[in-house]
Amino acid sequence: MLIKFQTKAYATITMFGDVAVTLIKLMGHSGNVPGALLAEDVPNALARLKAAVAEHPNDPLDPAASPSRGADEGQHVSLAHRALPLIELLTAAAAAGENVMWEN
Repeated sequence: MLIKFQTKAYATITMFGDVAVTLIKLMGHSGNVPGALLAEDVPNALARLKAAVAEHPNDPLDPAASPSRGADEGQHVSLAHRALPLIELLTAAAAAGENVMWEN
């Protein structure tokens, strides 16, 4: 499943569903898809996501990424890298006072 994040202030971004739901939960939302943030809630969601990334920047977001995977050992996409596009989208939405929506 893919999830699209949209706001009038930034280009639409698409993420894998499991990654997107984890990031949505880190923003303080329920994780339901579809969902939305009103413009006045975007700065708080952005702050929560940034705090989570700052606390665990190198954590793998993929639960399947484990050291037992053989040749892929030690290779994963960190929380900081996965969250960057969404942080940029939320930053733009907060600056413009726009809502953010996500859907399948």
